[in-house]
Amino acid sequence: MASNPVMALRVAPGSNVKLHRFDTDDTLGWHKESAKRELEKVKLRLDVLQQRLFAEERRSVLLVLQAMDAAGKDGTIRSILSGLNPAGVTVSSFGVPGGPEVEHDYLWRVHAQAPAKGHIGVFNRSHYEDVLVVRVKGFQPKAVWSKRYDHIRSFEQMLSDEGTTVLKCFLNVSPDVQRKRLQERIDDPEKRWKFRQGDLEDRALWPQYVAAFEDALSRTSTASAPWYVVPADRNWVRNLAVAKILLHHLERMKPRLPDPEDGLDGLIVE
Repeated sequence: MASNPVMALRVAPGSNVKLHRFDTDDTLGWHKESAKRELEKVKLRLDVLQQRLFAEERRSVLLVLQAMDAAGKDGTIRSILSGLNPAGVTVSSFGVPGGPEVEHDYLWRVHAQAPAKGHIGVFNRSHYEDVLVVRVKGFQPKAVWSKRYDHIRSFEQMLSDEGTTVLKCFLNVSPDVQRKRLQERIDDPEKRWKFRQGDLEDRALWPQYVAAFEDALSRTSTASAPWYVVPADRNWVRNLAVAKILLHHLERMKPRLPDPEDGLDGLIVE
């Protein structure tokens, strides 16, 4: 096993991704209780690096989360970002376009939500909906959506060139675990608000979504904007894996605190 198991989750550029080859229930060699303790340590390190990134105010990070329904995008965000400075974190979700969004190209609304310098931005769903749901539901013909892989690669390369570190995680959940989680939403009054009838329609299209995700992962994982296929049947594995992936990229960035003003040595506040 690699010394850093989450790096084995990375989709190499040019790969032909087949999701059935990825174990949705993989523990990555971790154990539940120790993994929970490890997550707290990772979050402490994330906090330090986020503060430096925010103070440096020169670069940013974009974490993209995509998944089938009930894979745990919201839970992942709550788990790994709790405790960070909220002034330096933005979370954006992208539903059905409306209003002025439909009057512009499909990337217009996405670019507007890209993280500012010094910030960590999280996309809970993203521009990838335009090669996923748009494709599966037939909202646009193939002649339209098939061109968007090139657009997306160019868009993400531009963000990278301008100082945004882009990393993308596909939370890989099994059909059986999805079924159990959707049922929990129906049965639990505190979770029922999350459920919609359309979830069952999407579940019936599982093979079509798998094919769409496989093409997206294969065609848009690049050196500057890599995809990671994260096992998501176990929440504690999913959370630690995404946290470690984010930490890996922040550590590679090595954000630095700005130099303090001159004359502070020995200064006493009266």
